Amino acid sequence: MSTVYDCAEQASRAAGLTAATSALKSGRLVVMPTDTLYGLAADAFDSEAVAALLAAKRRGRDMPVPVLVGSWHTIDGLVFSVRPQARELIRAFWPGALSLVVQAAPSLAWDLGDTRGTVMLRMPLHPVALELLREVGPLAVSSANVSGQPPASTVEQAREQLGSLASVYLDGGPAAHAVASTIVDLTADQPRILREGAVSAAEIAEVLGMAPDALTSPAQR
Repeated sequence: MSTVYDCAEQASRAAGLTAATSALKSGRLVVMPTDTLYGLAADAFDSEAVAALLAAKRRGRDMPVPVLVGSWHTIDGLVFSVRPQARELIRAFWPGALSLVVQAAPSLAWDLGDTRGTVMLRMPLHPVALELLREVGPLAVSSANVSGQPPASTVEQAREQLGSLASVYLDGGPAAHAVASTIVDLTADQPRILREGAVSAAEIAEVLGMAPDALTSPAQR
């Protein structure tokens, strides 16, 4: 039986964060608010929980799960090498709606799916999400919906699709953007936008000193 906690009310928020922390550390799934859309979360280092997340979404390992972090500095322990371009984008847009695909540190004991040595990282701009991330650590988080169905921008939409598959639902109100994050691939020599979302190509290009068209063309390896 899953429980919904209203994070607009202080006591309920505290209880919800405690329940969510316990659930995640026990290998269960939690629905959490972010600044873009609601997310379905699992402990990133619990391979069985990540597998349960993929099963709940009815997704295969060919669509690996992104990871949310609670601070800028967390990335240093997760990434093989942080490029200067990554630092520039993090300073400009984190916390916020920008996801970065980078080479994962080979020593990490996690299984997020068929990542081919990469990981997609983001630091969300939402107080409930950040508090949970700082309590639990990096979380494997995908949009809180069944694959092929509309992503959830409210906790009600997430619960309609996922029901008892998530143990805890944290209600942080309607998602601020209600649109997915922008994804930038930094694994090649030239950055490339894989999906344009809440952050525009023009904004990213300005930070990197590039032309927007160069970010959306095929990567030059």
